Amino acid sequence: MAEEKSLNFIEEIIEKDIAEGVNGGRVQTRFPPEPNGYLHIGHAKSICLNFGLAKKYNGKCNLRFDDTNPTTEETEYVESIKKDIEWLGFKWDNEFYASDYFDKIYNFAVTLIEKGAAYVDDRTPEEIAATKGSTFQAGSDSPFRGRSIEDNLRIFEEMRDGKYEDGAKVLRAKIDMAHPNLLLRDPVIYRIKHAHHHRTGDKWCLYPMYDFAHGESDSIEEITHSICTLEFIHHRPLYNWFIEQLGIFPSKQYEFARLNLTYTVMSKRKLLKLVNEGYVTSWDDPRMPTISGMRRRGYPPEAIRNLCETVGIAKRENMIDLSLLEFCVREHLNKVTDRVMAVLDPVKMIITNYEESGDVFEIENNPETPNGTRSVPFSKELWIERDDFMEDAPKKFFRLTPGNMVRLKGAYIVKCEGCKKDEQGNVIEVHCTYLPESKSGNDISGLTVKGTIHWISVAHALTAEVRNYDRLFKVEDPSSEEGDFKEYINPDALQVVPSVYIEPSLAKAKPGECYQFMRKGYYCVDKDSTAGKIVFNRTVGLKDTWAKETKKG
Repeated sequence: MAEEKSLNFIEEIIEKDIAEGVNGGRVQTRFPPEPNGYLHIGHAKSICLNFGLAKKYNGKCNLRFDDTNPTTEETEYVESIKKDIEWLGFKWDNEFYASDYFDKIYNFAVTLIEKGAAYVDDRTPEEIAATKGSTFQAGSDSPFRGRSIEDNLRIFEEMRDGKYEDGAKVLRAKIDMAHPNLLLRDPVIYRIKHAHHHRTGDKWCLYPMYDFAHGESDSIEEITHSICTLEFIHHRPLYNWFIEQLGIFPSKQYEFARLNLTYTVMSKRKLLKLVNEGYVTSWDDPRMPTISGMRRRGYPPEAIRNLCETVGIAKRENMIDLSLLEFCVREHLNKVTDRVMAVLDPVKMIITNYEESGDVFEIENNPETPNGTRSVPFSKELWIERDDFMEDAPKKFFRLTPGNMVRLKGAYIVKCEGCKKDEQGNVIEVHCTYLPESKSGNDISGLTVKGTIHWISVAHALTAEVRNYDRLFKVEDPSSEEGDFKEYINPDALQVVPSVYIEPSLAKAKPGECYQFMRKGYYCVDKDSTAGKIVFNRTVGLKDTWAKETKKG
């Protein structure tokens, strides 16, 4: 009998609420991204959690776009977010936007003014910040804090109608300028922005701040469990204060530790810099930690979901090693990808005693999950990897060296007889003889060899471009290092091999399809591929070599 998995702390809260009949035992979650960039792996954890909880407890999960800042938000980001969520394997029950509620949220602000719990401040953001005080010192009241309710209502309406320029006035909640939580020292809840909104157009020039719109949007949708990352823990008292003041549905906020991954950055602001300043080609560059970048690189959604489940839900921040994600990727791809042959650094092998033509071998696609075979043509001249031959090899070198025998994958055993070099001493041909009685599947030679190498028939080989991707940064946590985080970008994060030989079975490989290049790693067909040129991205190597390399360094 399988061991029952223990509950995380949020599941414990939900099960207690259900048992006590809170909200009628109903579970309603939401995933509320701001459409100001592409989602990254950190968002994947929140997606898996919110949608996963709704599914586990027969609830619902809304997708709500927090589109309260028109200057940074675009429809392109909205569409990319929806695509990423669906690719991860989830479907939202309702699609909402904070902008759907702009009229209601504006009226909530009016209610606060009418209660004497909000006021218009004419000072600049810098002047307001200067009076906020500090952890050890109380802030000072705004000279506009005592404005009459009537004046505040009139001016707030004028702000909505476009009478004032950006930054001329703001609406602040009237709470306590001496509150120990600085976020409750009369926070700004509305600001003027004369900017075109991706959905409401030019209807509004007055937009709510996130802290104001977030809780009210949750309440409007009657979210029962509003789950945020830990940086919002200090925002929770403000979230509750607004709900209590307005007397609306009492959504509850809970916080969990976000997913932090080594050798990358998780700030959308920093990721945008990488895109805009040309350090990467786009948001879906396979070096990026974005979900779209990982999809393009060949990471399967199952691996990302498995990572999120493995990491679990905790209350304390921690850093997850990228190698754990890569392990999850390998583990899944090992089960589902076909094995194919590709030669990245070629040298020609000539089988001097092979005279047959039309020899074709049926080679197993995947020994882990048998799914048939494919036909691979054979010939007298083959491409092999250059490092599979050494003229003067050490004792435990079990590949090609004069006098040594290896098996050609799925074909024959060959014996190395020597090599041919150019004038500079570079090996240009490896000469072998083959044993006809050693044919795979019908081997009557009685020989056992220790090495097996892959190969491609010269006459039948196709060419492709390979892009070998590695970690985006040289250091584990670039954001914590001194100086500009971009100084720590790994210059070897992308290495392009323009001409690689691949077997002819890959002629119809389609973008997004993943394969294991035997003895090399996992590779995915890139969207840049054309009818005349296939481009492969290295998804991940067959084993983690980064740790070894960094130890050497």
